[in-house]
Amino acid sequence: MVTEARLLGEAEMDALALGAWILGTGGGGGGDPYYKLWNVKLLCREGRSVRLIDPETLADDALVAIVSTMGAPLVAQERLPDCHHALRPVRAMEAHLGRRFDAVMSMEIGGGNGLQPMMVAALTGYPAVDADGMGRAYPELQMTSFAVAGLPAGPFALSDIRDNDVVITNVVDTDWVERIARRITTEVGSTAAICMAPRTGAEVKRHGIPHTTSQALRLGQAVQHARREHRDPIAAILEAGDGRKLFTGKVVDVERRTSEGFLRGRARIEGLAADAGREFTVLFQNEFFLGRLGERPVVMTPDLICVVDAVSGDGIGTEAIRYGQRISVLALPGPEVFRSAAGLAVVGPRAFGVDLDYVSVFEATAP
Repeated sequence: MVTEARLLGEAEMDALALGAWILGTGGGGGGDPYYKLWNVKLLCREGRSVRLIDPETLADDALVAIVSTMGAPLVAQERLPDCHHALRPVRAMEAHLGRRFDAVMSMEIGGGNGLQPMMVAALTGYPAVDADGMGRAYPELQMTSFAVAGLPAGPFALSDIRDNDVVITNVVDTDWVERIARRITTEVGSTAAICMAPRTGAEVKRHGIPHTTSQALRLGQAVQHARREHRDPIAAILEAGDGRKLFTGKVVDVERRTSEGFLRGRARIEGLAADAGREFTVLFQNEFFLGRLGERPVVMTPDLICVVDAVSGDGIGTEAIRYGQRISVLALPGPEVFRSAAGLAVVGPRAFGVDLDYVSVFEATAP
């Protein structure tokens, strides 16, 4: 928890990237935060800095830029993230509003998007807010705590890797933002930098998910410490994140396709050690949203389904999961806002086309 502005250096960025990748549940803003991490570290080496502030320190009338990358994680392996590209939709939004922002915040802490506001903060000098709108990563723009609260969805800005900037000045709701922006993103190559509808300090304090950057830092630092002490990084994640280990095994089959700006598919895992003789399947739409033991659903969104390397604890993305990997499937609790009826309508199993009633893995019997 940040009680006053805190300077983040390269060491903190390393931990943040590691923790954000765990919280990314396989996706999040271009997937693996590796390239965005190096963008920020290079800016730090040029003498720039990032200040992290507690959301409670925001003035009620402060204006906060909500930033993200939109698109399929697989595309980021060819179209590498760039800090100046991340800034462009922010500047386009400022030009539309006729004023500058006071701070910047991630739409989702998970994956590469956990580093997106850090790139913008380093370039602009704006403080980064220790909060986000998801507490993890989700594949669609309407899957935020701000949408659950019914806040206005526009204006909205999007920039591609060329010189195309789009500002949607007015839009009915976040479902329409998702539909329109997804079409544009697909047309420009399935990746774009975006700036969501601006939020006031009061809105961030009331409807944002607080201290998620600190949460990612804690997770990353716990894994780093476990590695230095030659302890089990998986146990460190579970302790730091109040999580639960569901399965350990070897990936034996992956089905994956990119369509409509999403990476969709499933991975099948054969059990090892205590899980020998059993099979686990994870389904994904950019992020993992359902886990089955055999044919039985045992974990589902909005619980976080985190697939990590069984030895190192590194997150494994849906674009990179492959045959032969030794992995552990973990569950971490999701933000409370998404467990409400309104939240489940936005991010529950049926939002992903799965006809299941949400049952938290933390309330069910062991798989």
